[in-house]
Amino acid sequence: MPEGDTVRQAAHRLHTALAGRPLTHADLRVPRFATADLTGRTVLDVTSYGKHLLTRIDGGLTLHSHLRMDGSWRIYTPGEPWRGGPAHQIRAILQNTDATAVGYRLPVLELLRTADEATAIGHLGPDLLSPSWGTALQDQAVRNLLAAPERPLGEALLDQRNLAGIGNVYKSELCFLARVTPWLPVGALAPDVPARLVATAHRLLDANKDRPDRRTTTTPRTSATTRAAHPTHTPDRLYVYGRESRPCLRCATPVRKADQGDGTRDRPTYWCPNCQSGPTN
Repeated sequence: MPEGDTVRQAAHRLHTALAGRPLTHADLRVPRFATADLTGRTVLDVTSYGKHLLTRIDGGLTLHSHLRMDGSWRIYTPGEPWRGGPAHQIRAILQNTDATAVGYRLPVLELLRTADEATAIGHLGPDLLSPSWGTALQDQAVRNLLAAPERPLGEALLDQRNLAGIGNVYKSELCFLARVTPWLPVGALAPDVPARLVATAHRLLDANKDRPDRRTTTTPRTSATTRAAHPTHTPDRLYVYGRESRPCLRCATPVRKADQGDGTRDRPTYWCPNCQSGPTN
């Protein structure tokens, strides 16, 4: 799932492959920017903001992309076969003498002036992986969450205008750690919970930004029921996400799954009906 931590990893890979080198070939396969000529320009840096990727190029340009559910950037060495998908799914190619970055199935790809980046990300809440993360950004994220007290917590956490970087995985895991269901209205949370939720979100994304396998459990763990039935089972790294009908790691109650939201997007939600209090779908 491309959430804030995995998008940060993608930014790091792209930065390592492209930054500081001139482009020997560039191809943006979207009609609006198909004629843009970036060849010869140097990539200055690649960074992320929430789930957005910003590739800054000399001459005051930024290539803005968003992965959503299916998009990806793949890095290839010269002569290496491209394996990210069929050619018709390629939306961007950025190449230098040492590497080629290929963007597959990118639902958002636009070239804009670096000075105008706010048009792409200015509406977002604080980035949970911001280098300047601290009390001010945490307090702003908490205020954003509390601005609509009637809103279900899971929907509020997913709204990137409140805080940027949380997707379906962290939504489910954060609600489990807070011991409330994702359908509980934000205003029904105990007074200290919103700040703890935001702090935990930052801590988890920061801890996972360099890990190949995301983990929210303190240590990889498995329920006693699963250990007894499957002694060689790989320890679980997530408390509830992806664990429908499997025993809760805390109480062994089967984890439940439902969709949350208005149905216009795929929003799988997992929770333990015993450990988490509040309304359900």
